[in-house]
Amino acid sequence: MRHPFLRISFPHDVSTPITSQNLQLFGSPSQDVVKHKYLVWQRRILLAGVAGVCSSLIHLLISIKAPAQQAVLPSPVESMQHSLTFSVPSRFRGRIIRQVAWRSEEKAIALTFDDGPWPKTTSQILDILKENNIKATFFLIGHNLKNLPQIGQRVVAEGHAIGNHTWHHWHRPMDEFTAMREIEDTAMLLQKTTGVKTELFRPPNGFLYNGLADYALKHKDVVVTWSVDSGDWQKGSLSVEWLVKRVVEKAKPGAIILMHDGGGDRSRTVKALPKIISQLMQRGYTFVTVPEMLQIKDKELTKKPKA
Repeated sequence: MRHPFLRISFPHDVSTPITSQNLQLFGSPSQDVVKHKYLVWQRRILLAGVAGVCSSLIHLLISIKAPAQQAVLPSPVESMQHSLTFSVPSRFRGRIIRQVAWRSEEKAIALTFDDGPWPKTTSQILDILKENNIKATFFLIGHNLKNLPQIGQRVVAEGHAIGNHTWHHWHRPMDEFTAMREIEDTAMLLQKTTGVKTELFRPPNGFLYNGLADYALKHKDVVVTWSVDSGDWQKGSLSVEWLVKRVVEKAKPGAIILMHDGGGDRSRTVKALPKIISQLMQRGYTFVTVPEMLQIKDKELTKKPKA
């Protein structure tokens, strides 16, 4: 029976006897060819062995050298804020917080700043807060933090709370995958850069129905909006005095005030902030971070009312 895929051609007449010499001429390589291929493979095996030894030595040197480099240049944030978490009481997880209503006459108020870190402006605002011994909450954009990690580290090192403000600051409708990437990529960078795992999220422009807030609430973040909009994001010839008056007149106990340290020219915010702080202090207000505000409220709700 003839094999369908095998075809044998005879160089001679079919009557010619098949000898070892015929097979060598028409079907097998010569001894010189075999010897050449053997030498080529020997060389390849030798080179592969040398490459393997070199690779092992390089990895060994790197593993020996790495601890010394880490010991010489430790990250101050990693060492000081390694396991830092601005904890939020569980009762507020997965909820939207606009302001806090006190049962008592507590006059605590929260300053919040969006869209940083930003060149120059964020540092100027941090200087003002430090001079007045005030802690605030900064909602950071992932893309900006990637470009200015040192400023983000300073925010945390000086005791301020941080929140997630997405990677790109998009406010268009998004599917769940896009929303996940915007929030989770930023969350990972926040923790890697500052050592902080935040449970606070603020959607860009405060939009609650484009997919971002839904994702954050589903994963038990606290979605923080605001009760007082400073208006410092508005373009035009708004004066510093207008910003100060707007914030001070609208402020109430438990208010969350929206301001901006990034996203554009925030020189008016820098000039208005000391005046806002001074006038609110004169009215008896104290300043807390958003997590501190929620912790105070949690204690108030936990405390049993007197009979």
